[in-house]
Amino acid sequence: MATTNLSYYDKATIPNAKPFRFGIVVSEWNPEITKKLHKGAINTLIDCGASNENIVSWDVPGSFELIFGCKKMIQTQKVDAIIAIGNVIQGETKHFDFVCDGVTQGIVDLNIKYDVPIIFCVLTDNTKQQSIDRSGGKLGNKGIECAVAAVKMAFINTKNSQSNSVGF
Repeated sequence: MATTNLSYYDKATIPNAKPFRFGIVVSEWNPEITKKLHKGAINTLIDCGASNENIVSWDVPGSFELIFGCKKMIQTQKVDAIIAIGNVIQGETKHFDFVCDGVTQGIVDLNIKYDVPIIFCVLTDNTKQQSIDRSGGKLGNKGIECAVAAVKMAFINTKNSQSNSVGF
């Protein structure tokens, strides 16, 4: 479990996001959490050089629907990376386990099937306070961290595509 703010990043170590187009798929469930993650991701992408025009955001009803939303975004939008944003908080039933497992495996499957990196920005916390702490609270904003990961993965994907096309 994180015990310090992990949202600090050094722009000098991150590729410029200007040439890339980013997708963000956001769960509407627990909006007081997911909207903060979304805002952190957008602000970071822009800070790293992305333009507003190159950021596409879609809402889906819940975290389980992130999988389908990401798949449709890959199929219909030309994006270099997608950030899947959601929040699942432990309750009294096994629903938490099923949703968390399904979303995790679904995003893994999409990363294997498609040539677009999908960044997992789904908070899976035991309490609402833990989610608050990780969406702009004392432990930072996971949306920021995931935006940095999206920029790095878009760059790696583009770099490897270019290298492969020239025979490296």
